[in-house]
Formats: sequence, C-alpha cells, structure tokens
Amino acid sequence: MANKTDLVIVESPSKAKTIGKYLGPGYEVKASMGHVRDLPKSKLSVDIEGGFVPDYQPIKGKEDVISDLKKAAKRSGRVYLATDPDREGEAISWHLKELLNIPDDKTYRVTFNEITKNVVTQSIAAPRAIDQNLVDAQQARRVLDRIVGYQLSPLLWKKIRRGLSAGRVQSVATRLVVERELEIRAFTPQEYWSIEAQLERVLPNVGSFKAQFHGKDKKMELHSQEEAQAVIDAVSAGAWTVAKVKRQEKNRQPAPPFTTSTLQQEASRKLNMSPARTMAVAQQLYEGIDIGGEGAVGLITYMRTDSLRLSDEAVSAARGFIAQRYGAPYCPAQPRKFKTKGSAQDAHEAIRPSDVTLVPEDIKKDLTAEQFKLYKLIWSRFLACQMANAVYDSLSIDAANSGYIFRASHSSLKFSGFTAVYEEGRDDEEEEKKSSPLPDLKEGEPLAHKKLAKDQHFTQPPARYSEATLIRALEEQGIGRPSTYAPTISTIMNREYVVKEGGKALRPTPLGEVVTGLMKDKFNDIVDYDFTAQMEARLDKVEEGAVNWKALLADFYKGFDTELKKAEQDLDGERIKVPDEVSEELCPQCGRNLVVKSGRFGRFLACPGWPECDFTMPLVVEMPGKCPLCGGRLFKRTGKSKKTGKQYTYYCCERRSSKDESQRCEFVTFDVPVKDNCPACGQTLFKKAGKGARKPFCINEKCSNFTPEEKRGGWKKKAAPAKGGPAPAEAEEKPKKAAAKKTTTKKATAAKKTTAKKTAAKKET
Repeated sequence: MANKTDLVIVESPSKAKTIGKYLGPGYEVKASMGHVRDLPKSKLSVDIEGGFVPDYQPIKGKEDVISDLKKAAKRSGRVYLATDPDREGEAISWHLKELLNIPDDKTYRVTFNEITKNVVTQSIAAPRAIDQNLVDAQQARRVLDRIVGYQLSPLLWKKIRRGLSAGRVQSVATRLVVERELEIRAFTPQEYWSIEAQLERVLPNVGSFKAQFHGKDKKMELHSQEEAQAVIDAVSAGAWTVAKVKRQEKNRQPAPPFTTSTLQQEASRKLNMSPARTMAVAQQLYEGIDIGGEGAVGLITYMRTDSLRLSDEAVSAARGFIAQRYGAPYCPAQPRKFKTKGSAQDAHEAIRPSDVTLVPEDIKKDLTAEQFKLYKLIWSRFLACQMANAVYDSLSIDAANSGYIFRASHSSLKFSGFTAVYEEGRDDEEEEKKSSPLPDLKEGEPLAHKKLAKDQHFTQPPARYSEATLIRALEEQGIGRPSTYAPTISTIMNREYVVKEGGKALRPTPLGEVVTGLMKDKFNDIVDYDFTAQMEARLDKVEEGAVNWKALLADFYKGFDTELKKAEQDLDGERIKVPDEVSEELCPQCGRNLVVKSGRFGRFLACPGWPECDFTMPLVVEMPGKCPLCGGRLFKRTGKSKKTGKQYTYYCCERRSSKDESQRCEFVTFDVPVKDNCPACGQTLFKKAGKGARKPFCINEKCSNFTPEEKRGGWKKKAAPAKGGPAPAEAEEKPKKAAAKKTTTKKATAAKKTTAKKTAAKKET
C-alpha cells in the first residue's frame, strides 16, 4: 500500500492527469513542465579546461514550479521520477533529483512505454535507480553540441553573417541537401525512346491490348530516333505472335510497425505534417486524451524509438481483433516478427496503439483533426503489420516480331489481406501507371497490330529531398537519433539554410551553400558523414557504460580546437559574401530581376537597385504541377485588397508578369495546385484552399474527368480580373446566414458596451 504522501513527477500536466487517474488518491502527481535546469544560453557554460564540467542552472521562469516541487518532495514519503523512457527523460529525472535535493533512499525511477493502467501500476510496483550511463550519454551529447555551437557559430557570425549557427547534425543535414542540389545542377539528361504497340487477336478480332518494347534476348535501350525507327521498320514488315504467356500468383507483405523515423516520413507523405508537428501530436496521444466516459487515456506507446519489436500481448490482441473484425483468412497462421536494424537501441517497442480495440472512428469525436489522422495512421499500420499478405494474380504476355519482344503485363488483386486496412505511401513524384486487363491468349497465337507509336524521353535528375526522404537519408547514414530528426530539420529551415518549394521539395539557399562550403573546407570532420555516424555510435557506447563521457569529449575537442584555431588564422581579415538569390520576378519600377532578402518577418523579394529603387514584394513560392494553359511553372502569390487592406493568396503562371506580350500567360486561380495529375487528361489537378482534406479535381473543360465549379466545394468567388490578379478576398460570396450572424454579434456587443457605460455612470452619480 502506497504512502499517502508519495510523489510522482512527470514532465507535462496532461501526462500527470492520465497517470493520476490510474494511481488514485494514494499518490500526488505533479508536472515539472519539461527540463528544470540546463546550460544557460548567455555563455558557453562548460568548463573545458577543468575537465568538461557543465554549469547547470535552474531555468529562468520556473522558480514557482521548482519551489512547489521542492515542498512536495520534502513532505512526501517516496519520490517516483516518471519522466520519458529515453536518455533525455533519464537526464530530466537526474536533474530533478539533484535540484530538489532528494535523498537516494527516497528516489525511485519508473518509466512507462505506454500510459495504460496495467503498465503504470506495474512500473510503480517495480521501480529502479537512475541509470547514470543514460544520463552521461545525454550529458555528452548536450555538452558536445554546446561546444560546437558556441565556439563555431561566432566564427560564422564574423565571417559570413550575424545570427548563423552550426551543429553536428544540422550541418550534415544541410550538406546532404546542398550536395543533392549540386547533383541536379551537374546532371546531363540522356535521350531515350520508347515504342508502344497496340495489338489485337487475329481470330476472332477482339482483345486489343498495348505492349511496350522490351528488347531481344534481353532488355534493350533505344538511345536515338534512328534506333527506334529501325525497330518499327523491322516489326512493320514482320508477323506478330504470342511468344510467352506467364501467369503467376504474387504475394505482397505488409510494412513493419512504425519507428520514429518511418512515422515522420509517412505523416509527411500522407498527412503533409512536418516532423516537428508529427512529434508534438504524437506526444499528446502518448500522454493521454480525454475519451468520453473513460477520462484521460494514453492512446499510443512511446513515440521516440528505432525498434521494430512488439510485445507478445500486443500481437496477441491484434490477431484476435483481426480475426473477429475481418475474418480468419486475414489473420496469418503465425504472428509476424520484424527484425530491428543492428544499430537500433531496441530499448522500447515500435510505435503502436496502446489498445487496438480503440478504433479511430469510434473516438474521433474526442480527438482534434490532427490527433485523429495521426492516431488512425499508427493504428492502421500496426494492425496491417499483423495481417495476411495481399495476393495478386499477375499476367505477363510477350509478343514477338522479327526477333524483337514487346511486353504487356497486368496484375489484379485476388485477396486484399493487409491492404484492406493500410497501404504504405510512396516518395515517387509519379505513381505507377495502372495497366488495363489483358486478353486470354495462348502461346503461338498470331496477333495483328493496329498502331505503332514511338516517344522521345530524357532521363531526369535525382529528385530534391523532401522532409520524409531527408529523414530516411539521415537514418540510413546513421546520423542522429529518433529524437533529433524533427528539431534538426526545423533548425536548418529556421536558419534559412534550406527552404521548402512546391509544397515538399527542400532546396538549399545561397546562404546554406556558403556555410556548407566553409564547413567542408575548414571543419571537415563536423560535416563528414562517417565521422558523425561514428560519434553517434560512441555516444551509444557511453550509454552502455563502455566509454567515459568526458574522455569522449576530450578526444573530440583535441582535433576540433586545432581546426578552429587554424580556420581563424586562415580567415583573418576575410569576409565571405553570400551571393544574392536572384528570382525570375522583374521589378515593375526599374526592370531589374528581384532578389530574395531576409527580414524580421521572414524572406521577401526586393529590388537590388536600392537605395535608388526601394520596391519590395512578398516572396513568390513555386508550387507543384504545371500551368494548364502553357505548361509553365505555377507560383503562389499574395495580394492586398485596396478596399479593406486585407491580404489574400492566389496562384498563377510564371509567365503572367512576362515583359514579352507574346509569351505572357494570363492563367490565375484561387484553387491550390497539387502534385497529382488527372488520370484522364494528364493535366495538373487542383483543390480548394483551406484547412482539412480537400478532394482534388480537374479544371480542364475538355476532359471527361472535369469537375464543374458548383461541385468543387468551398466558397464561390467572382471571376478574377484579366490582368490585376484575382479578385480580393472580399469578392467571395459568403452565405447570408453567416453575414446575418456576424451583424447580430456586432449589435449584441454594441448593446453590452452601452449597458456597461450606463451602469458605470449610475455608480459615479
């Protein structure tokens, strides 16, 4: 039986509320509101010469929280430190113990991989001591990053620009983006040709299908029009026959459950959520949500993990749920087990729902839109990973003519298996084209051709990183750990080393390229992929107790200090200029190309002719897709209403401001272009602006897939003027009810103010 004055300390009030409900009145549960002490920001706060001793101080603004915790700890019998189950959580518990002066015999460390009643009560019943190895691993990372940041950043300030920063992981992440951009610039397109044959049965004359040129004995590439024409000439004079028919059944396995990295990638792909936002919402789901009739409930397991391990209880519950909800064929004979990578720490389970019977749709009313979407993603992926394979019937037909092979293939779903619940997203910009069903042919059967068509193509450069693919690249290189991916990407974007274009693509700025160039030249170890990965492995050794954390710091600092001093000597008196980022927008006052500048409120476009020309305008953002009129790029722009002064957003063709009238394109719309193309006409799809999921639609009136304005959803807007940009925001036709409600609200507010004035006047008299 617990003492009435036993204290449990967690990081957040929502977590305290959930745990307090499970423990009952015998415990007092309080929140530390995160860290309670840290290295002060005003100075380095590390005594390097004294042996890398950190100078931890209470965090400003937390005096009342610390005082309250001290009083609670003093009057309690036992103190359970229940911070998150990772290095940082262990360090917070250690800082709490030190700052609150909690004796060893009163200190009990507990962790919860999931915040459910069973896990909470079991963990409280089996506490342990603080793991000093975990604490030291976190201290080593914290001090290491502080030294790099506080000793390297001033050099960047002096030599490039004020406000810059450098760091082990952020500098490597920036380098990845920069080097991908250099690959794209250096890329030389290679020409290649494809040939498509439309074939049909000779007797009876039915069963038309399309086959693609494959080669002869093996696959061939056609590098010129002459090569393609030679094939067409040969098969035009020859006879077509069915050379091979291959039927087979293909099985497709489900993806493993989520780790931190794969959750961030999939949320970026499917939900368009940034890594930072994904982790913030996941934290809410882990700590507990008020579910109607049940109170605060922790919905998912701990979300910072690189393990694919699942508990036997969770797998058993999932299999029972699958058999009951979907039927026995959807539950495989044996539970699925997924192998965790060798570098993974495997301290926790994979990310999964705490209770698989809490179906997302059943608790949707208790969740915010973001919470529902992310919980559904996690729930679906976990359930799918324990379901049967999807089964496809695959048919491949080789048509032969003059020694050349043309191949057609098609697969159809025979048994949905796990795809009934979930399918993994793709990073490819274009989804695979769906093929049409094929006729039932036999080998040796003659064929006739209706049409032969050749097309020219060019190889494409590697795609720019998205947040999802950059996280995957960092993980593959062994750079960073689950807790570092989101803050790393946020940092390089906030510092304007990298910007996002077209909704997802990450592009380095000239500033990012200059900083990366300096780092590669003067501090190669800091931005070296192998060195950074090895440092992560050494930090893991500290956690295992195999390496002393201060010895690790001393070894690193020896080389770093030498590089720093040499760089300061080499750059003495030198100032590195960051080239202007020149846009294709022209200054309407003087005709120069506008350049990108940074200000208090972010990036904007300005005329390089300042002070003679002081024109500025909001930054033009490139969007995915192509102009439906001329095929040019699409830009996101902002305008300001002359009547109300309110700002509005619209989308237009890049050639809208072209000086050459013959090249000018007048396409403009309020609808948002998306990355997907219409399956019928191939033009860019659009969706209505606004929060939440909006269904894309085709605006091509000649297309069979065209969606009329009245069926697109959203507010109807008046037609945009021909040249001055779209009609401003006040041109929207808003519902009469909304307008009436607004008028009523204004009248009610005015009436309240009048009544208040009369009451005040009476009191004065």
